[in-house]
Amino acid sequence: MSLTTSTKNQEPKLIQRFMTYVTPYKGSLGLGFCCGVLGGIASVVTTYYLGRGIDRLVGQGQVDFTGLTNILGLLLFFMLVTSLTQFFTQFFANRLAYHAVNDLRQEAIEKLDTLPLRFFDQTSQGSLISRFTNDMDNISIAVTAVFAQIFQGLTTIILALIFMGRLSGWLTLTVLITTPLIFLTNYLVAKNSQKTFQAQQEILGQLSGYAQEGILQQKIVRAFSQEKVRQATFEDLNHQLYIKGQKAQFASSLTNPCARFVDHLAYVLIALIGGLLYLKGNSGITIGIISSFTIYAGQFSKPFIELSGLMTQLQTAQVGLSRSFAILDEVPAPTFPNEKVLTHPKGAITFQDVDFSYTPDQPLIQNFNLQVNPGERVAIVGKTGAGKSTLVNLLMRFYEVDDGAIFIDGENVQHSTRDSLRQNFGMVLQDTWLFDASIAENLKFGRPEARDEEMIAACKEAHIHHFIQSLPEGYQTILGQGGLEISNGQRQLLTIARTMLKNPPLLILDEATSSVDTLTEKQIQDGFNKMMAGKTSFIIAHRLSTIQNAHQILVMDHGQIVESGNHQELLAKGGAYYQLYQAQFNQG
Repeated sequence: MSLTTSTKNQEPKLIQRFMTYVTPYKGSLGLGFCCGVLGGIASVVTTYYLGRGIDRLVGQGQVDFTGLTNILGLLLFFMLVTSLTQFFTQFFANRLAYHAVNDLRQEAIEKLDTLPLRFFDQTSQGSLISRFTNDMDNISIAVTAVFAQIFQGLTTIILALIFMGRLSGWLTLTVLITTPLIFLTNYLVAKNSQKTFQAQQEILGQLSGYAQEGILQQKIVRAFSQEKVRQATFEDLNHQLYIKGQKAQFASSLTNPCARFVDHLAYVLIALIGGLLYLKGNSGITIGIISSFTIYAGQFSKPFIELSGLMTQLQTAQVGLSRSFAILDEVPAPTFPNEKVLTHPKGAITFQDVDFSYTPDQPLIQNFNLQVNPGERVAIVGKTGAGKSTLVNLLMRFYEVDDGAIFIDGENVQHSTRDSLRQNFGMVLQDTWLFDASIAENLKFGRPEARDEEMIAACKEAHIHHFIQSLPEGYQTILGQGGLEISNGQRQLLTIARTMLKNPPLLILDEATSSVDTLTEKQIQDGFNKMMAGKTSFIIAHRLSTIQNAHQILVMDHGQIVESGNHQELLAKGGAYYQLYQAQFNQG
């Protein structure tokens, strides 16, 4: 599963689709439209009176000062209107763009919550982050620029064309002949540079992910003395971005000078044709009309030239829209009919003829069967890649079974909503996760309504209370960036306390004490035993000393149970479990 996108022949659909995020903000849209129209009218009328003012300058000693003074007053008024409307048009355009993109970003982040974990396993983290940052920002910038110009630009084009038509048909025809060349220039450049913009954004996502990975894992990079290797790879990606970015920027930068060349060509033709008509004497053309016409021609073509100047932003935004909508178009995790809320499960769990594989050509679990009674502790051991964590992923519906079924209290888990299913489980994973917030907020993550007394009691059971009390801010100490950095063992103790505080009816402990020293592990084992009392629990562990009291121990290999029984039974068999136990015991 990937988020590869193509923008070929999708431009109208992308714009039409994005407009659904714009239309809810009709207030900003309407006010921006009104300001734009007023600005366009004021701009065109200003040009008209400029020509009228020039015609008041008949010659030396022949200046109509009265008429000129009135015209100057009108020019001042319309210029003020133009300036104010441009400010408010920009304001409402900015407001509109950022509201619309905010909704798009919100919908995209909500969509991520519905996608299966398979999507995240197979999608570059850097690419995803780039879509929510670079791509969304590019869309905001481009939309602001377009809406700031489109209303006033359209008004100016229409009115300028009307005024030009009234002044001179021949000069208007000259402008109409040259203006399509600007369209043609924009089209040709956009057509040939779109692929380079797509490639530029893809490389940018790769570079972001690689940089983030290196920053987060600096300790590992330095431990293996891989700074130069990482630097070389980064420089290679950065060079690729430079090459593709340079091509994209160069191609799009051609539009504005080419469009301006066509526009200047129109000025020359207007001056030439206007001069000839003026010299002819009977065409009604005056110097003031020619002056107004040259400005009208500029006003008429200005929106097209400005559009060509925005070509880089527009193309980058177009790619951003395509990449953002690619997230929204991903297929969410499947839902099944008649899903209901799972409440107060007793904990009888059955795997019945379960088949599953991460990729179709590599079967992992086939015809798997398991019966767990309520309140039992089931330990799962085996070599790396044996399928231990996969069972947990299936039980939590992080992945769906390919065939067969999993039941809780006789009900297929696919008939329960994912949220209610997962709320009944508590998980302590080998990979700890604490977010940038206070210790108390992290501890109450699974149970926000918990009282402080309950939180402290859970921390005492997890043997982390004394450490928290020793901190200057205690439970209000901030963790993460800009806050306190703690060891992996302390992080794991906090996640254990978090699960103890949640106190769910079903438990999953996946290498829950892997980062804790042996002495501390023995101390918190009593807390675990209390937490697991009467609850169905799955314990994935490599330290066999932590699972000797399990009701069932499953030894897995290649997705199958090769041995099962309690600790004493499996040792007596002298099989795979015995070998694992002896290997650990003899290490001392």
